[in-house]
Amino acid sequence: MMTFNDVVEVIKGLSTDEKQEIQLLLNQYIREERRDRIYDNFKLAQVEQQKGELKFSSDINELRQLIEE
Repeated sequence: MMTFNDVVEVIKGLSTDEKQEIQLLLNQYIREERRDRIYDNFKLAQVEQQKGELKFSSDINELRQLIEE
């Protein structure tokens, strides 16, 4: 199994074009992971809404209290 340091060393030895390709791939993977997290949070919020657990307010003091809970 490769360690993180092994991966870094391999990347160092790649050509500039290969490094740029890896950069593009990493950016894509990061976007996909963020999208997955957003979707998971959305699904959790839907469940909370169905259970009546979501609280909404336009009162700033009430919002602060909700955040601190």
